[in-house]
Amino acid sequence: MTGSDHEHGSVRAGEHGGTRYKRRLLLSLAIVGAYSVVEVVGGLLTNSLALLSDAGHMLTDVIGLGMAAAAIHAVGRARRDARHTFGLYRLEILAALANAALLFSVALYIVYEAWQRFSDPPEVMSLPMLLIAFVGLLVNVGVLLLLRKGAVESINVEGAYLEVLADLFGSIGVIVAAVVMQATAFRLVDPIFGVAIGVMALPRTWRLGRKAVRILLEAATPSMDLDAIQSALEGIEGVVAVHDLHVWTLTSGMEVGSVHLRVADDSRFADVLKEARTILRERFHIDHPTVQIEPASGSCEPCTARGNSGDETEQ
Repeated sequence: MTGSDHEHGSVRAGEHGGTRYKRRLLLSLAIVGAYSVVEVVGGLLTNSLALLSDAGHMLTDVIGLGMAAAAIHAVGRARRDARHTFGLYRLEILAALANAALLFSVALYIVYEAWQRFSDPPEVMSLPMLLIAFVGLLVNVGVLLLLRKGAVESINVEGAYLEVLADLFGSIGVIVAAVVMQATAFRLVDPIFGVAIGVMALPRTWRLGRKAVRILLEAATPSMDLDAIQSALEGIEGVVAVHDLHVWTLTSGMEVGSVHLRVADDSRFADVLKEARTILRERFHIDHPTVQIEPASGSCEPCTARGNSGDETEQ
């Protein structure tokens, strides 16, 4: 005799990832999109690479915020079907990975462009550059406040947040460069700050990309202690063995797990199932646990498979 269980709890598509922050993303997209045009025009008119670098980051924000909002919209409308048994949750992770790749590309281009200017730095209109950068700073602060909470809960919103955060420091860099040029006429400060703005987001972007790849590879989160999970399940009365334990992240804030429990023949299977689900959900915060029960005297051939891991997601 075998038994299996899929625990849904209160998991709903609209409650995972960044779906609840879609409106804030759309508002941020509108604000950043409008001001990125201002910065592009301002960068061309003032001939400032630092300002164009910051404008480039804002343009990637427009693309990144747009991808984030589109992915979250798709996740919110996702329905389980025969071909997508978990819906479209992974679109959020793919969008975050694309954002990271985009930021890397822009940073490398800005470094290349700045290098060309070191030998012959052009004349820059520092005062208009200063005014445009200051307004850009205010725009970035406002958008960061809109996205701050969502960045904690969603890797997709986190990607957008990091891009805007890079812009904030970029705006500060442009302001400093403009002040220096206004005071000293030292034109090399513009390409120097252009390079700084281009590369300063790379460490954060690397962490975001690595996190997205880890989720796509279905690795357990660093904070998830598999040995502790196994020990807790082995401590359930009647459980004689625990095997085929798998834990992975489906999307931001949604941990998924499956496990096989070999149970003494005289045990009450329903009680073991209930306790195992409670441990996985409440102690280890695994939202969607799949538990398969096998009698201790039965064959262990089914152990080679993950078991019934497909699940219906409530809407």
